Amino acid sequence: MFEKIEIMKMASAMARHAAARQNAVAKNIANADTPGYAARDLPPFEDLYRSEVGGDLRATRPGHIGAASTITTGPEPLASPGVTSPDGNAVSLEEEMVRSVEVKREHDLSLAIYRSSLNILRSSLGRG
Repeated sequence: MFEKIEIMKMASAMARHAAARQNAVAKNIANADTPGYAARDLPPFEDLYRSEVGGDLRATRPGHIGAASTITTGPEPLASPGVTSPDGNAVSLEEEMVRSVEVKREHDLSLAIYRSSLNILRSSLGRG
């Protein structure tokens, strides 16, 4: 029932994006001493969500225009890795800590959206 409500889909997608991004941050930290390793990150959630939604046109069923075009992306090397160490490693632990905080905020936001939507739904049903 809840998977058809657009705001619930968005909150779920945001939480999945935060989890995937946290995974990328953890791998970056784990490879901080690996020679030649380039830090990786996912594109911002807003860009991925806009490209999936497709602007004004929306796919309401599988055969609809543009329904087959979904964007699946994984962590990509950062465009400007910053300073690299002499062994070619481009992981900055300070930047990874900042990214980790951003990911936590993104996850908290997705939970807040989900919780708020549930409260509105409960109120509309007379159970809140």
